[in-house]
Parts: sequence; structure tokens; C-alpha cells
Amino acid sequence: MSPEDYTYITKYLLDTTGLSLGENKEYLLEARLIPIAQSRGMNGIEDLVLSLRSQLDQSLKTEVMEAMTTNESSFFRDKRPFEEFKTSILPDLIAERKISKKLRIWCAACSNGQEPYSIVMSLRENFPELIDWNIQIVGTDLCTKALHRAEAGVYSQFEVQRGLPVQLLMKYFEQCEQGWKIKSDFDVGIQWKHLNLLEDFKHLGMFDIVFCRNVLIYFEPDLKKNILDRIRNQMNSSGVLLLGAAETVLGISDHYSKLPECQSAIYRVSGQKTQETQEVT
Repeated sequence: MSPEDYTYITKYLLDTTGLSLGENKEYLLEARLIPIAQSRGMNGIEDLVLSLRSQLDQSLKTEVMEAMTTNESSFFRDKRPFEEFKTSILPDLIAERKISKKLRIWCAACSNGQEPYSIVMSLRENFPELIDWNIQIVGTDLCTKALHRAEAGVYSQFEVQRGLPVQLLMKYFEQCEQGWKIKSDFDVGIQWKHLNLLEDFKHLGMFDIVFCRNVLIYFEPDLKKNILDRIRNQMNSSGVLLLGAAETVLGISDHYSKLPECQSAIYRVSGQKTQETQEVT
């Protein structure tokens, strides 16, 4: 891969997905993009870059973007955030929303769906009083293939062994040829939507809880602030934001305050909503 092609692709990914690769990641680009080039009868990265530059093939643009996104996830990932979701976040929100009996949760960058399904199981197992509530869970991701997998709810033996307690596996899943599938009679009520966080997401509506875990680590500081500020605009009063273990709002956005009772990266919205934040294009 030539230095010029590397520069073009890294800038292309930064502009279209927010992914900041930095330097010396040629091996990663080649591992993920050469198979795409070969499948299309191209000679290599050089031909792929020429096609991207022409902007004539939108399907190639989508394929490159999706190939470079990291769809790493697992059920009840990191455990502690889900424990604090159960013990510190939900009890207060349930008390505050007991009149409306409505709760909206957004899983941004939901990957193959393990996080939204983990949330549903947490609600079912620990809060039977929510049985007559209007609970909406929205899972969004940039990768269409990941969303299709999430909606199908089918996981390999390896995937269900990563964080999913066996009692929940037996209760909510049934065996299938590929491994395990969410039971057909389990009404999870998750809406799956394609979304690029760089684009406008006002159409998603307002939320009480937002999971945006392990995605901002790939973005540069200005883009992190832009996304965090726009997420704030989509959150109701007393709304709660959960980030990944290596992520923080400190030094990036002033519109959140750390929940002192939580050890995880969990924040409550604070202050006034931001003025309309220009979307990144």
C-alpha cells in the first residue's frame, strides 16, 4: 500500500465514520480491505482507492465503512455497569417515571445485539413491576450486517459463553443449527435502526438511558464532544449515560456529571441542553 493510498483511506474513514486510525495501521487496512478488492475483481488497494475516489459505487463505500468498524461485543459486557444499571440507575428512574410508566433506552453502536438483549433480560429478571410499562429499546449501528445479526438473535456457542449466565441462556434461548437463538415467544420489543453517529439522530426521539459504550474511544476529541453534546439533546431530565470503561466525559463535555455511587463510567445529564450542535459531515 502506497503512503498516498494510506493517507486517502484513513482520511476517508475519518470523514465517513469518525474512525481515527492514526499512523502505521497499514496491516489492518490491508487485512480488511484486500478481500473486498479481490471479491470485486480488483488488483488491490490501489484499484479500490481509485473506485472510492470516483464516488460511482455507493455499495463499495458502505462495504469499506462496515469492514473497518469493530463489532466486538458480549452479553453483560464488563458486568459492573449492568450491576449498577440494576442497583443504582433503574430504581431511581422507575420512581421518577411511575406516573407516566414510560421508559426509553438507546443502545448506540449496538453491534450484533448482545447489549440490548442483556438490557431486556436485566429488566425481565429484576423488575417485574415494569410488566405494564411502555418500555422502548432502540438499538442502532453503522453496520447493516451487524444489525441483521442482532435482529435475527442467533449466536454461536462461543458467543453465548461470553458473559451469559447459563440459567438465562436456557430461559431465553433455544438451540438451533448455528448455535442458540432468542426464543420466538420472547417478545423483546427492540427496534433496530441503521445509524451513523456522525449524522443527525434527532429523529430517534428522547431517551431516559443511553448506552454509548466502547465507541467514542475511536474518535478524536472534537468529534467526541460533538456526539456527546448531541446525545445530551436527546435525553430527558435525570437521563443517564453509560460509557465504556476506557471512556469519559471529563475534559470533553460539561453537560454531564458523574454518578458518585457508581464505579463505572456512568453519568447523569446536568445543566441546560446545548444549543443546536452542527452535525459532522
